[in-house]
Amino acid sequence: MSIWQQIAALLGSFSQGTGLAGGIASILDPDNWAPGGREAAFTMSIIALSAKMAVADGVVSRREVITFHTLVDIPEGADAHVDRFFALAQQDVTGFDSYARKVRKLFADSPATLEHVLDALFEIATADGFVHGDELAYLEAVSEIFGFDSVRFEQIASQHVLLPSGHRDPYAVLGLAPDVTDDELRRAYRRLVAEHHPDRMVAKGVPEELMGLASAKMASINTAYRDVTRARGTRPALTSTQST
Repeated sequence: MSIWQQIAALLGSFSQGTGLAGGIASILDPDNWAPGGREAAFTMSIIALSAKMAVADGVVSRREVITFHTLVDIPEGADAHVDRFFALAQQDVTGFDSYARKVRKLFADSPATLEHVLDALFEIATADGFVHGDELAYLEAVSEIFGFDSVRFEQIASQHVLLPSGHRDPYAVLGLAPDVTDDELRRAYRRLVAEHHPDRMVAKGVPEELMGLASAKMASINTAYRDVTRARGTRPALTSTQST
């Protein structure tokens, strides 16, 4: 049974007043899943966190929903089930912290995966052009649950700030100071590629359906590196994942 079929089955039991009687959070607990259910628990936790992110400022915009769909590869025919789960998670009385703890528990050994999740939430928050105060508080709370300190949170947040040009600061995306040497730049880029490569995420257990999270991160890293090397007039250290 695929992740999406499992979601459909659980939603069906919810409508009949059986399977989800204890609330959505209960079925997101990985301890409640049979072997092999880790991916589904993670996927549904991401959906729930994204739904809570979208409603953090009191209003769910269409752009936020569209952004979520670009980050999660939802197959044809499953959209209705995912959208219904998304809506239920918005209404669920359980706090977002329970979902964040589920994700932290599943990927405590993979900070890069947790960073991808936080990146996705930032993407949803910025979908309507700016981050509201309530949304920023939500993101900071999730970051803390994930185990990131305030300095790391500020670094991640800076990667999503748009400059007056409408682009992101490439040095912020790469986590570097503008006066970094060319050698340090190349080493940092290779390290980021190794940490965030989609294949590494698959090896850690991230479902293929959520590879949009890793792909978006890699695209951001590659774009930032290309922009910096072009501005410096240096030759980039190409990798197999770097876009042209």
